[in-house]
Amino acid sequence: MGMTSLAAPGPLAGVRVVELEGLGPAPHAAMMLADLGAEVVRVERADGGGLRLHDARPDPVLRGRARTVRVDLRTAEGVDEVLGLVEEADVLVEGLRPGVAERLGVGPEDCAARNDRLVYVRVTGWGQDGPWAGHVGHDINYVGLTGALHAIGAADRPPAPPLNLVGDFGGGSMLAVVGALAALVARASTGRGQVVDAAMVDGTAVLSQLTLGLMAAGRWSLERQANLLDGGAPFYRTYACADGRYVAVGSLEPRFYAALLDGLGLEAGSLPDREDPTAWPRLHELLEKAFLAQSRDAWAAHFEGTEACVTPVLTYAEAAEHPHLRARATYLVRDGAPQAAAAPRFSPPGGPPAR
Repeated sequence: MGMTSLAAPGPLAGVRVVELEGLGPAPHAAMMLADLGAEVVRVERADGGGLRLHDARPDPVLRGRARTVRVDLRTAEGVDEVLGLVEEADVLVEGLRPGVAERLGVGPEDCAARNDRLVYVRVTGWGQDGPWAGHVGHDINYVGLTGALHAIGAADRPPAPPLNLVGDFGGGSMLAVVGALAALVARASTGRGQVVDAAMVDGTAVLSQLTLGLMAAGRWSLERQANLLDGGAPFYRTYACADGRYVAVGSLEPRFYAALLDGLGLEAGSLPDREDPTAWPRLHELLEKAFLAQSRDAWAAHFEGTEACVTPVLTYAEAAEHPHLRARATYLVRDGAPQAAAAPRFSPPGGPPAR
């Protein structure tokens, strides 16, 4: 297909990034920029007591850094060292609370005075302004405030935190990377950098756009597990199998649903109408009973290659060994543990268009 991973220099080769030490989405954004080929210099605390969630070394989120420098930003010398890095940089990424970088002397105005072409990316939960800008919080708080958390989970259980994938990374680091790239494109015509305010509440809201559209059309209830994509629909949910493991069913389209029923040996005429939400509980029961007849892997093998959209629910360890993900090298093993490979992938420069 002419596609390549990023073992070779990536499309951001030549872009220089300064990353101020932080947790969660900011270092993840810096990792992605490094994965894309940027030269990332990470600035950590001089005392070595940096922020981290675990003691594993090396931290896979910190991969790809060209180098790490330790700086005491409480001193004039430390501030000057960071501003010296800024003079040669294209992008700065920081995940500090609003106002902290300014108090340290490395805020947007301080940096622009040294390099007005700098793209200054700020990743926070609540954003740089608004009445909650100075509040503390974590992914679960940001996702909760936007309405997204309320929509996730079982109907008879509290809302289920979607790990920290939605706020920190989907709404945070991805928004930061998009903002950085867009500002670099704009700089090519304006000659000037700008500040990117990447707030996790904003990013999570953007991720919710389809759900908001369904709600506006009267096709989304505020009740959990009562909707098309939240486990309410019998043809879009997980089912337990004979061995206690699960399959994921995504038979949304009628022909895919027909393939599901065919694979299960069920006749559509003998089942409740899938288009009638009031019939969903009974249809759930019938499909649950059918899937309990075999193990997860037996069903996965049975449905593989069909249009039923039935796949196994794998653990992370199992996913790293799945033939498709192995063929694409979606997971790599480094330091004895799996980690995600760089994404997306690109055709070689000057090569055929990506397909």
